[in-house]
Amino acid sequence: MTLDVEIPEPPTLRGPQDPGDYDAVSEPDARTGDDARRQELAGFLDSGAWEDAFDDWAAETYMTEAEFRIVRELGLLDELDFYWNPSADDVGYLVPAIPDDRLEGRDDIDADDLEEELDALARTVSEVLETDYIHRDGEEFGYTWE
Repeated sequence: MTLDVEIPEPPTLRGPQDPGDYDAVSEPDARTGDDARRQELAGFLDSGAWEDAFDDWAAETYMTEAEFRIVRELGLLDELDFYWNPSADDVGYLVPAIPDDRLEGRDDIDADDLEEELDALARTVSEVLETDYIHRDGEEFGYTWE
């Protein structure tokens, strides 16, 4: 199924949260370090990673346009957060929990289904960042990750 909607702005990364709350494409044994590199990740999202990942996700998602409209209305996309875990060299992600009371009056919408699709979007963003944007030995962005 394909979701044909305008690509929204990337989420505003919020700053340090408990790294143990984040998921990752490959779950590391331990999460150490406090260098989340949110500014760099936000730069990558703004420079195309968000759009690339959103396009990939939208081509595969089961989310309907009506569900996506609700996700936007509730501000759930902006609640997505991403975190650089230096010990594992990966991008973790945090998907907002959707309390049922936020969906009051919308009996046809299942919070678990929305969370699952948001998780798929965040995982796709994480993969795109790790695969296409974070060049650990390159200096084209003015720094290296080491």
